[in-house]
Amino acid sequence: MRSRVRTWLTHRPSRWSALVPVIAAGAGLLFATSSTTARGTDLRSEATGVPDVIRERTLDNERSAQRVQTLRSEVDQLTKSAAPGSSRLRAIDEESRANARSAGMTAVQGPSVTVTLDDAHLKASEVPEGFTVDDVVVHQQDVQGVVNALWRGGAESMQIMDQRVVSTSAVRCVGNTLILQGRVYSPPFTITAIGDQEDLQAALDEDPAVSVYKQYVDAVGLGYEVEHDDETELPPFDGRTTLDHARPLSSRR
Repeated sequence: MRSRVRTWLTHRPSRWSALVPVIAAGAGLLFATSSTTARGTDLRSEATGVPDVIRERTLDNERSAQRVQTLRSEVDQLTKSAAPGSSRLRAIDEESRANARSAGMTAVQGPSVTVTLDDAHLKASEVPEGFTVDDVVVHQQDVQGVVNALWRGGAESMQIMDQRVVSTSAVRCVGNTLILQGRVYSPPFTITAIGDQEDLQAALDEDPAVSVYKQYVDAVGLGYEVEHDDETELPPFDGRTTLDHARPLSSRR
């Protein structure tokens, strides 16, 4: 009997061994929570500077855009299968298709004018006297000036870089990079508009903001090129259409 008691005393669980199952269960819960929260992304970001953060967010936005497109397709398929013979559904579908072109939700084709804006390829030591490095890069208002001129010229549809422009599109710049609908682009920046080429070109030639930009083209070598194409296809918009907020822009020059 004493031997059995000594054996039990020798092998008595310590306080730490008793906590092992609790700790293991807690760790498992944390791993599961992290996996659910991350949703396939990296919770511990390796980005250390603003450019890294921007690039990381751009990749996240691209993944989200692909997911949105997939979900939209699934919703369309489920809607059609749920009520294939509904006259009300057909009426809504026809109305949606009629408004899709003007809303930028369908691909469009037609004659176009494309404007390309680029930074001056100068080193800091090569900037002409009386100017600064701020004057030799393309700014937000320069891109916006071209966009506004093309709209005034009767543009039917427009694309900046590889993205279709819609009513909620906002042109923003950080340094010499362009942020459009969550994606980041480096110069040169291209703006393509479909419409009457003569009217679009006339609007560019007469626009005050574009005229000011051309003065800097002559003075410091900013890039400005206009191309005409008889047949161009612009892709449909595939991002968010909800407007969160807006504010007026201040002019630089």
